[in-house]
Amino acid sequence: MQSKEKLLADEEICAANRRLFERFFEFQEYKLKRINGLQALDDPTYKTLCVYVSRLRTVNRWFANKPWEGLTEQDIKDVYDDIEDGRIVTMRGTPFVDRGTYYRKILLGKPFELAGKKEIVKRVMAFGAGSPRNEVRFIREETFRRLIATIGNPDHRTLFWLAWDIGENVSSLLQLRKRDLRRTVNEHSHPPEYEINLRREVLKRSRIPRTEVTNYPETVDLLDDLLPSRFDDEPLFRFGTRMAAKALARAVRLTGATCIPNGEPVSLKDLRSSMACDLLSKGWTTDEVNQRLGHRPSSREIDKYVNWLALDRNRPRRRLRDSQFEALNRELQEAKDRERLLQQRLRLIQEQHGGM
Repeated sequence: MQSKEKLLADEEICAANRRLFERFFEFQEYKLKRINGLQALDDPTYKTLCVYVSRLRTVNRWFANKPWEGLTEQDIKDVYDDIEDGRIVTMRGTPFVDRGTYYRKILLGKPFELAGKKEIVKRVMAFGAGSPRNEVRFIREETFRRLIATIGNPDHRTLFWLAWDIGENVSSLLQLRKRDLRRTVNEHSHPPEYEINLRREVLKRSRIPRTEVTNYPETVDLLDDLLPSRFDDEPLFRFGTRMAAKALARAVRLTGATCIPNGEPVSLKDLRSSMACDLLSKGWTTDEVNQRLGHRPSSREIDKYVNWLALDRNRPRRRLRDSQFEALNRELQEAKDRERLLQQRLRLIQEQHGGM
């Protein structure tokens, strides 16, 4: 894995930390092989390791390349406070929205355990919520449509509609090929749709390979325009994650779109959670949404969105209005039925008198 070798050979990183990183990768590679029943690392496990390369570089930068084994409690507290108070920012100059992942995977994870600092981190972070695992963030359909309206490139539009529609990670969708899509006509409602084959090799290890059917006519129309220009084994999209992120970031700047409930800027990964929340709001069951997301049956990831939606204070009022409307409809129908019966009786009486 080139990125790992490059990290371990980077002389701008202190030798002590490079040795620690090497120990961590030995542990992580062994763990990935055993928990996945592998004799050798495969593509999904390499993807996981690549993500760790980026995280380790980032955290090393936070601590100004100091040897992690020599960090003091004050060193860790200073960095933690700087992150939480917004003084340490991303390369784009924005706060670390996903800082909770760095806390869990690095500071509270194996790397700082190997450095002998995990217990210190626990003390430092005793009063911090960071970015809790049960935190939700998503956008509504109207916000998504507002974002898409500002995107002129049809290939970008197709990718984002596919992400909203299917709910798979953008990084996985970017690996699709034309042969992974099949146009069909629904036997019940008859509108055209596409079956999207999400192969194991394009998915995260935790996802179930599956075939999903599109829900939106916009997705079908855009794919109808795109696919004729692609060969069967050719990638569906001719750009990568970085270009997709830039296209979405531009749309976010133009619209000012933010996530519910905390107002974070919309990111690529928010499209997946937003699809899940949108389907739950439209009456899909948790099992149906979990299946579409490719979660295993035991996954409880969707529960946090179910719980958040249950806190929607307007839903009881809407249910009350709906029940009142249904009651009025029933009363109206009953009145119509009574009137129809009365008219039938009158006609019967008139026919009887006319025959006498």
